[in-house]
Amino acid sequence: MVYITTEHKNQTILLPNRLEDYITQENTTRLIDAFVNTIDLNKLGFTRTNPDQEGRPQYHPAILLKLYIYSYANKIRSSRKIAKETHRNLEVIWLCQKQTPNYRTISDFRKENHKNLKKVFKEWNLLCDQLDLFDQNNSIDGSKFKAVNSKDQNFTLTKLDDRLKHIDKNINQYLTDLEKADQTEPDEKKLSKEELQKN
Repeated sequence: MVYITTEHKNQTILLPNRLEDYITQENTTRLIDAFVNTIDLNKLGFTRTNPDQEGRPQYHPAILLKLYIYSYANKIRSSRKIAKETHRNLEVIWLCQKQTPNYRTISDFRKENHKNLKKVFKEWNLLCDQLDLFDQNNSIDGSKFKAVNSKDQNFTLTKLDDRLKHIDKNINQYLTDLEKADQTEPDEKKLSKEELQKN
C-alpha cells in the first residue's frame, strides 16, 4: 500500500491570492466581521479610535474587537493564544486582514476597554440567540434546523431575564479567565536558529 504523498517543506505553495477566498461564504467569522463593522466604536467609548498623528501606527480597535469576539465565541481564554491564532488560523487571518498584534497589545486593549467589551459581548450573545446560532453548550452551532415552539424553546420575561443573567455570568467568567491566563502564563522562550536545527 502507498502512503498519500506530502508536500516538501521548501515547496512553494499557492494559497489563495485573495484573503476573501480563505473562508467560505457560510462561515460564522463573516458574521463577526459584519457585526463589528456596524458598531460605532467612538460612540461606545472605545480607546484608540482617534489614532496619534506621530509615532508608530497602531492597530485599529475594530481589528482587536473582532479578535476578542472570535476568541470569545471559540473559547480561547488567553491573550497569548489569541496572538498565536493571528499567525496560523485562516479564519483569524481573514478576520484581521493579515494583521498580527502581539499578546501585550491584545491584553492592553482588553484592560482599557473592559466595560465596553462586556456591552459588545452581551449584544453579540443576543444577536446569536436571535439567529439561533448557539448549541446546548452556548457555542456557535453551524447546523440549521426548523424551529419548534416547545416549552424549552419559547421565552417569557422571566426566562429572558435568567438568560441575560447567564450571559453576564459567562462574559464575566471569560474576562476573568483572560486576566488570570495573562498573569500566570510565562513568557515563551524563543529558540535560536541552532536550537531549532538540532530538533
